[in-house]
Amino acid sequence: MEKNSAQFVPYIYLFSDGLVIDSQPVKVISSCSLDFYKFPFDTQNCSFSFNSYIHRRRTLQIYLSSTVADILKYSQEVMATMGEWELVGLTVKTFVPPPGNEDVWDEMRFFVFVKRRATLYVVNLLIPSYFLITVDLFSFLLPPQNVDRTLMKMTLILGFTVFLLIMSDLLPASGNTVPLINVFLCLCLALMVASLLESILITNLLRGSAHYSAVPRWVRVFVLRILGRLVRLRPKPRDQEDTVIQNPATQEDSKVSQQKGPLDEEKARKELRRLGNDFQAICLQVKHRLGEKQESEWIQVGFIIDRLLLGMYIIFLSVSFSTIITIWMQS
Repeated sequence: MEKNSAQFVPYIYLFSDGLVIDSQPVKVISSCSLDFYKFPFDTQNCSFSFNSYIHRRRTLQIYLSSTVADILKYSQEVMATMGEWELVGLTVKTFVPPPGNEDVWDEMRFFVFVKRRATLYVVNLLIPSYFLITVDLFSFLLPPQNVDRTLMKMTLILGFTVFLLIMSDLLPASGNTVPLINVFLCLCLALMVASLLESILITNLLRGSAHYSAVPRWVRVFVLRILGRLVRLRPKPRDQEDTVIQNPATQEDSKVSQQKGPLDEEKARKELRRLGNDFQAICLQVKHRLGEKQESEWIQVGFIIDRLLLGMYIIFLSVSFSTIITIWMQS
């Protein structure tokens, strides 16, 4: 205890029945170990012990002058705080030594229960965070092929970071455990960063998937089949791979070839030249179809990941909002 800074009172009250009252005010500065796990919906229990380190029990005994309910009621009337804490309970415990053992110190311990008023933190910290992450959630409705979603998401991340820097004074500075609100804010930032990376991935797939190689088998099985069914976004049915498109020129050439009579050398060269051009056209068409198939598969992978992250957003917002409301109502 620090040096007493209360005003000195030089009066002692003496009564005819032998009662002596020394109303000496004492200003006590004490510290309390706080548990910030449920911040800002926490209730703290601080203890104050009163005893004498000079006089033992045979010389000095400590008793409670009034009931605990009266002390609590009087304390609630005269207690002055900065508006953050509220006195909600008070208990007293007296440590009585066993009979015959008078060579100990008498001690009385007060347990003070104070509750934090969470309205300030909900209005200034939690509700703006929900607003920002909800805007990031609705950004998934923007079509990535027409609107650049990455710019909007980068702006939201920048705004959320500046908001956390401004409101850092409201968060607890120290503690033995990590508060739930810190975990909530970190998850919000992590989801925003994940959505930004996912938007970059989808934009890359939409713009450059034509130059990619074929989709690996494990990606096709895990993403297109398993995750696609999970998010109800199944791949489109494939076209018939063995479809053959006949060229009218080849039909005419075949008719010409079926004519009677031997072909001369010049006609044979023209026929072979036409056949070579037809084969080149067929190869180009097959390569084009394979490229379209690979491009559509990569784009489908991006859309599945986009919808999966949207579902994670909705689940996170629902669970976190329900948890915060439940803890607030219980506190």
